[in-house]
Amino acid sequence: MRLPALLLAIVAVAVAPAAPAPKPAYTVTPYVLPDGLKLEVSGVAQLPDGRIAVSIRKGEIWVLEHPDADPANPRAVGYKRIASGLHEPIGLLWHNGALITMQRTELTRLRDLDGDGVIDDYECLAKGWGVSGAYHEYAYGPVADAGGNLWITLNVRMGAPAKMPGHRAKEFPWRGWAMRLTPEGVLEPMCAGFRSPSGIGRDADGEIFGTDQQGNWWGTNPILHLRRGAFFGNKDSLIDVGRDGSPVRDPGVLPEEITVVEAAKRVPGLVPPAVWLPYVKLGQSSTGLACDVSGGKFGPFEKQLFVGEFVLSWVNRVFLEKVDGEFQGAAFRFVSGLDCGPLSLGFLRDGSLLVGETNRGWNSQGTRSFGLERVRWTGVMPFEIRAMRAQSDGFVLELTKPVDATSAARADSYAMTSYTYLYHQKYGSPETDTQPVAVTGATVSADGLTVRLRCSGLRAGYVHELTAAGVRSRDGEPIANATGYYTLNRIPRAP
Repeated sequence: MRLPALLLAIVAVAVAPAAPAPKPAYTVTPYVLPDGLKLEVSGVAQLPDGRIAVSIRKGEIWVLEHPDADPANPRAVGYKRIASGLHEPIGLLWHNGALITMQRTELTRLRDLDGDGVIDDYECLAKGWGVSGAYHEYAYGPVADAGGNLWITLNVRMGAPAKMPGHRAKEFPWRGWAMRLTPEGVLEPMCAGFRSPSGIGRDADGEIFGTDQQGNWWGTNPILHLRRGAFFGNKDSLIDVGRDGSPVRDPGVLPEEITVVEAAKRVPGLVPPAVWLPYVKLGQSSTGLACDVSGGKFGPFEKQLFVGEFVLSWVNRVFLEKVDGEFQGAAFRFVSGLDCGPLSLGFLRDGSLLVGETNRGWNSQGTRSFGLERVRWTGVMPFEIRAMRAQSDGFVLELTKPVDATSAARADSYAMTSYTYLYHQKYGSPETDTQPVAVTGATVSADGLTVRLRCSGLRAGYVHELTAAGVRSRDGEPIANATGYYTLNRIPRAP
């Protein structure tokens, strides 16, 4: 008996193998830990021999002997505890032949003097900031700048001193400040106005950047360029501006219920963020950051910053540029779906990104309460907006793969709005003063890797949210993360 031709065709379609899924550009692989080991990773440091040291919040330092081995095989990776008894260290750095970590009460150098692989010398390098026992007195760092200075950041206290009735905030100095330890051992206050600056890192040129977290005085999460004398806006740190050594001027009475754009004009010394990370769109609680200086081993984002997002358990990507001597730039999503909240980031020698995670004390999405994951580039080129650069009349988009010229040249392939946030002591802020920005034209370069957008309605100081949903690559792909958020602190002058 013969089957009808139509039925044969249906059968053939039904049994035809499915097309293989395209290989992802990045893979995220969790490390399987030895039984009983709960790595709430709070700091990551690359050692000169290729091993990785991690601090954990319960007060220990562990070493991964072979971090580039199969993460699913804990025996192959090799885990060794080398230090213990620390007070909630958040941050770890290999510097001048030793590990340095930030405890709540001091900056500590850790050395193995007898060569047995275990730390036996714990040396206090710096102390002198206020610690009252309030739960929120976290301390972060260190990070070395280009001059060899070690930078740390300190939370504001947020809560009454524990079992210290009658004490006042001024007896616990430098909360909400960034401090710097010079190579000569002098601890200097540098800048103020932080709330919870849980991420601190450096760019490829040694400039220091930090994250802070949405809350009082912060409408959403910022990326801040740390430098001497800057005031970033949180009033709670101003109690110390009169102390000896303070480089921050007293700005006087702070205005409230105005936009941060207006506040930057009216408050003496107030420095706006280099980049805003819009609330929920790019997360709710920014944490650690690390710069890709892998020389291309991590893909097409050399010298960009990668920033942890704690609550929503993902990592964002930040492109920075300087306009009139000040940093500004664009932020994009990068990878999501992590096991739990990232707290610290660092790079392996092979260019992989390590993400240290915990949700102890806070809430985060995911299936675990702690962990360590490795993000690795597979060699597949993603289709992304690699960079977004400001122009006097719009933006230049740099793509990682050539665009389809027809789709990229249509103005209706793009949509843009601009907005800012309110400056006030209240917790957070909605997007405010939102206005459309018209994309009036788009010019595609001959190689398809650059699109020049002409825009009407740019506003200095505002976030410019661009979505390029209509753009396709020459292979027909949509942009993987088609929305970028550019903080346009300064509009470049026309040539």
